[in-house]
Amino acid sequence: MGIFDKGVQKTKKSFFERISRAVVGKSKVDDDTLDAIEEALIATDMGVDTTLKIIDNLEDRVRTDKFMSFDELIELLRDEIGKLLDVSGEEQPVVPFDFSKKPYVIMVVGVNGVGKTTTIGKLASKLKAQGKKVILGAADTFRAAAVDQLTIWAERAGVDIVKQGMGADPASVAYDTVKSAVARDADVVLIDTAGRLHNRIDLMNELTKIRNVMRKVVPDAPHEVLLVLDGSTGQNAFQQAKEFSRATEVTALAVTKLDGTAKGGVVIGIVDQFKVPVKFIGIGEGVDDLKVFNKREFVNSLFSRDDLK
Repeated sequence: MGIFDKGVQKTKKSFFERISRAVVGKSKVDDDTLDAIEEALIATDMGVDTTLKIIDNLEDRVRTDKFMSFDELIELLRDEIGKLLDVSGEEQPVVPFDFSKKPYVIMVVGVNGVGKTTTIGKLASKLKAQGKKVILGAADTFRAAAVDQLTIWAERAGVDIVKQGMGADPASVAYDTVKSAVARDADVVLIDTAGRLHNRIDLMNELTKIRNVMRKVVPDAPHEVLLVLDGSTGQNAFQQAKEFSRATEVTALAVTKLDGTAKGGVVIGIVDQFKVPVKFIGIGEGVDDLKVFNKREFVNSLFSRDDLK
């Protein structure tokens, strides 16, 4: 089983069952088949726009060769989805960051409940295991639980954390964290931020303020704005991506909780619609279940039928 198979198992099973029903007993790809494929893709929460783009491309490709096998049809789908995930044109490196910049500052954003703080903790553990000196900044000061949770992760990962009291100015925490990272010669800074979307103007102002104060210490910070999305929320994840993209310049995505949903197509739809690469996916509760995203392995896992029951 590939490293992503666990994360897409439910999505894959639902998808193949729908496609199989569409083609059983048929000798050619017709309009009914394409309609069933469209329904199967939408059921994975890939999104209407992305689904229609795939269907349009499929129609063009099967127009001259309607007599194709199930395997040939699946291979066409594999190719089309692979192209949609090809945002950068390059395979994701094993460590998807440019550590030539030091400290490398990552601002992590996302609504409450998506696994943002947990993702930061897992990422800190991963980077620490690679020999990086990591400092966490607890700038989600609106929830005491967020600071407490990040502190536990810092202890678990064996990394330093900078924090203030609940209700403190998030920008002040971010400033202190980056300043501390420079003083301690740290390699990576991970800044946790508040996950509130009730007022987009407030969110934009807060994230802009955090960015500006960090730049007083590191002029080109943050080097990465990582948006964490819960893959199981489907279309809500699209809306969150839209709101955060308006509020700040999102440069990368981490999609969590894929192992518990049949709607893993959300990964493909969000990448296609926002042209932002996925750098990590979460496929379980363990520290090692935060995986560096590789589009080729992800697509291969989605279309592998070896382990279907």
